[in-house]
Amino acid sequence: MTTFAGRAERVVVLTRQGCHLCDEAIAQVAAVCAETGEAYAVLDIDSDPDLQRRYTEQVPVTFVDGVQHDFWRVDPVRLKAALLRSR
Repeated sequence: MTTFAGRAERVVVLTRQGCHLCDEAIAQVAAVCAETGEAYAVLDIDSDPDLQRRYTEQVPVTFVDGVQHDFWRVDPVRLKAALLRSR
């Protein structure tokens, strides 16, 4: 399990600048979170050397409740199901 210190959001999306898949993932996450009422955060891996080392080839990476959920693409049906499950 990965934790993001100080994050209250259930969904975290790891991204980097200039990544078109990241833009698509953020749009999908934003839509699902708007529908479910959950908050999400977007973190640029290039601002954290450890995240950059661990996830450089997988961005975008989506986490739900600190657990890696998807990478490269977001399945909105699967994401919504994960968010509807209790914590």
